[in-house]
Amino acid sequence: MSEVQGSEGQHPPPRLLYTLSEFHRAVAEASALVSAGGLLGRLPRGDGHPVLVLPGFMATDQSTGLLRRHLSRLGYLPHPWGFGRNLGPRDDLVERMIERAARLAQDAGQALTLVGQSLGGIYAREIARVIPDQVRQVITLGSPFGALEAGGTNRGVARLFELSTGRTTEELRDEGPFSDLRAPPPVPSTAIFSRSDGIASWQVCIERDTPATDNVEIVGSHCGMAFNAMVIFVIADRLALPHGHWRRFQRHGFRRYLFPKPVFAPCGSR
Repeated sequence: MSEVQGSEGQHPPPRLLYTLSEFHRAVAEASALVSAGGLLGRLPRGDGHPVLVLPGFMATDQSTGLLRRHLSRLGYLPHPWGFGRNLGPRDDLVERMIERAARLAQDAGQALTLVGQSLGGIYAREIARVIPDQVRQVITLGSPFGALEAGGTNRGVARLFELSTGRTTEELRDEGPFSDLRAPPPVPSTAIFSRSDGIASWQVCIERDTPATDNVEIVGSHCGMAFNAMVIFVIADRLALPHGHWRRFQRHGFRRYLFPKPVFAPCGSR
């Protein structure tokens, strides 16, 4: 298991080519997902536990509709986040998300999995910190939880985020619950990332190396994470793990040709 060299300090934003091609690559991923439907139908069946899926910044539940549909077909109980367009952590949104997650777990009589795309993944990690007993695991999709300390996000998106929330990056960094986003949540966590992400540098989307963290690299865009066939394959693998028996993503057989060995953020990074 290797660590990312030189990942402390500031990271530059993603390459302009990756950013400019985001839309076209996301469309291609959605098209490929349709073609991969037969193969995805052979993924392991679920145990029926609830899964709360949180959208990225400026997105709505519509952006995660395909993902939730696949999870339903596999035998899970996927739930939308239910708070309209994700405009950032404003007012009491974080508290309401925590209440919703706790209520879903209580209604199901078992812990739930939190799946979050981009900013939704940051929310998922923070929810897990508050109610760890009701969260089975966290899965993040291109979530830049290291960005407050290390930068690495597209400047235009970062500025839009500040305008939407009414707070600067420095203000968000100095206040809870976003004071130390890089620290892993107190439940098993899998970070799915792409080196060709056009919105967030991959180095700020990966976990530190702990017994309950993993980083899985895929090929794809940032915006297309929720309908990338490789992402759904990894999510299905993670969800099928028996509760209490989490392990890192196995890269044996054909998987070793599709998924590189994991890299981790240095433990000293924030």
